[in-house]
Amino acid sequence: MKRKKNKLINLPTVRRGGITKRWMINGLGLIFAILVVFEVIFIVAIRFYSYESVRNYLYSRANAQTLLIERGLAGAGFDFESGIKELVENFTEKERLELQAIGGDGYIAYSSSGFTPFGSDTKPPDYISALSNPEDMGIWRGSGSNGEPVMALSMLITDSHNRTVGAVRYVVSLTLVNQQIMVLLLIMLLVGVLIMFFVVLSSSYFVSSIVNPVTEIGRTARKIALGDYNSRIEKEYDDEIGELSDTINYMAAEISAAERMKNDFISSVSHELRTPLTAIRGWSETLRSSGIEDPELMEKGLAVITNESTRLSGIVEELLDFSRMQSDRMTMKFERADLTAELEEAVVLYRERAAREGIALLYTEPDDPAAELPAVYGDGARLRQVFINVIDNAVKYSSEGGQVRVTAVRQGDAIRVTVADSGMGISKADLPKVKVKFFKGNPSRPGSGIGLALADEIVRRHQGSMEIDSVLGQGTTVTIILPAAIT
Repeated sequence: MKRKKNKLINLPTVRRGGITKRWMINGLGLIFAILVVFEVIFIVAIRFYSYESVRNYLYSRANAQTLLIERGLAGAGFDFESGIKELVENFTEKERLELQAIGGDGYIAYSSSGFTPFGSDTKPPDYISALSNPEDMGIWRGSGSNGEPVMALSMLITDSHNRTVGAVRYVVSLTLVNQQIMVLLLIMLLVGVLIMFFVVLSSSYFVSSIVNPVTEIGRTARKIALGDYNSRIEKEYDDEIGELSDTINYMAAEISAAERMKNDFISSVSHELRTPLTAIRGWSETLRSSGIEDPELMEKGLAVITNESTRLSGIVEELLDFSRMQSDRMTMKFERADLTAELEEAVVLYRERAAREGIALLYTEPDDPAAELPAVYGDGARLRQVFINVIDNAVKYSSEGGQVRVTAVRQGDAIRVTVADSGMGISKADLPKVKVKFFKGNPSRPGSGIGLALADEIVRRHQGSMEIDSVLGQGTTVTIILPAAIT
């Protein structure tokens, strides 16, 4: 014979680092990408601006020299060869720039450095570019004779007949410019690192302020799931996390209260079922042992068995109705129903019991036919069940010498039924809970605690309302309002 294995309920484990990991990947990753893009754009812009500044400077110098030479060519007695040579030899900014003169053949003829320029046997690329440029200017960036980065700008010199007779060429080292660009790049990298550091620091604090409470909420929720309904979450922040903590604490309190009510309900129902079963069993054994020799005892015993069986059937039926209500399977047959007849039948059913307990059950039928109550559209049997539950509670919670008054009047297009007793009443704290399932204001009194909840559900499904007013020690009034049937 195979043994069945017990199924274990695996509760979800608390995953650590999930939010932190997603935050690092999504949040910090995005910030890092933005910083990288910003720094790349910044470096490109700084590099462009720096090189453009050097180019503009060279252009202004070359343009000034070219204009000076062209004016000389326009005059009489100016020797271009000696003039350009003198210009180069007397150049005063040799420490910053190199001035070169290009002859009409396109090759470098003179240089302010005093040395034969590297590549003087070839035409400079910037000079070649200037020949095809409408502005008569060409620019080139590359490596000089010693391998250092340089920028060169050539500007053509034309005579009065617009013929190219040579060019002025300025060459400047880009080493200092590149160093400045590198310094700015390092500064931006340092700024980016500092920004990322502070972002990570602040994000770590922010994420921990979320992860730690969420972890605590998960830990407490696990305890609640395992049945520890007294576990509570300590609220640290007055925000969404704090609101979630309050919600879970409220949920735990409600579950705890529901669990207590369920246990009380089970205890109460067990007691309610045990009482008639004990009476039935006791009297059946008594009748069995005595036989039929004592007709009076036989009659009494059968009456008790009949009454207790009826009571037991009522309890079971109430439980079945409650089960149907909970699963939304309660069926009702709606038709025109005589509310007066259903109410009178409920009163007659309890009048004898009330009299036995010394309680006056008063119900006045209308004498004037014009005052008769209109019909209602609903389930007559269910409405009678409502009246029975309400009158049963009124009698149950009244003491000897008390009074239960039942009235029914028309109120516009509705009917108002009132059941008022002079019993023990309900405290203000318990009054909002009396229609909650399983709740019993006085556990010592008989009952399952679901009668009023069931009655309220039936009235609600009839588009009506049931209100309960009570003063502790003075009595309770239940008011049921039902819409009249449309004629």
